[in-house]
Amino acid sequence: MRNPVFTYVEDLNKEIEESQKEAIEEVAKAIVECIDDGGILQAWGSGHSLAGAMEICHRAGGFIPTKRLNEPSMGQYETVEGVGTTYMKKVDIRKGDIVFVISNSGRNPLCVEIALAAKEKGAKVVAITALEASKTLTAKHSSGKKLYEVADYILDNCTPLGDCCIDLEGFDSKVIGLSMITTSIVIQATMYRAMQMMIEKGEEPKVYQSQNIDGMREKNEALEKLYADRLNRI
Repeated sequence: MRNPVFTYVEDLNKEIEESQKEAIEEVAKAIVECIDDGGILQAWGSGHSLAGAMEICHRAGGFIPTKRLNEPSMGQYETVEGVGTTYMKKVDIRKGDIVFVISNSGRNPLCVEIALAAKEKGAKVVAITALEASKTLTAKHSSGKKLYEVADYILDNCTPLGDCCIDLEGFDSKVIGLSMITTSIVIQATMYRAMQMMIEKGEEPKVYQSQNIDGMREKNEALEKLYADRLNRI
């Protein structure tokens, strides 16, 4: 018997490919415009969603003008209203940047406040969330809004309510969270399309190479210097 994880991931991958094509195209266009205009990509996620932010920022094969938002509590207070608003007062987000906010439920105050503050600073916000699941949940922010309702763009990772995906015989609950796999897929598909668009325009994307390959650390560092005034700020 085949391990059902492989089947489920294949089905999710197909669903994302079919349902997110238009959204991927829109976000990819926004990324190209952002970078061409001197902006950078920034990303935040709490809990396991932190892995999604790490897929975007400072990653081999990914764009160099990227920065991960290091909220100091690491999301421990994501249900406490006001934490995100206070944190974002000191974050260097500028008009024209794109901020990816990654939250499966999208219901907690921290992700909503980070998104709202980023928009107030003039950035565009991309929500990466489990869209249909989030729609069934009650917002915990006093605005009554969830992440997908305040974002400029939405990328849906297509995972079910609660993230656990697979039935296990002899156990009365579903098991195996797959949101990080599908979040990574939709992120990398979007980045690939943005890089492809740049090449089609005659531009060379500035992309990290693995620092474990001889000479690549130096190449990466030389390209990072082009964005030193942005990447080294909080």
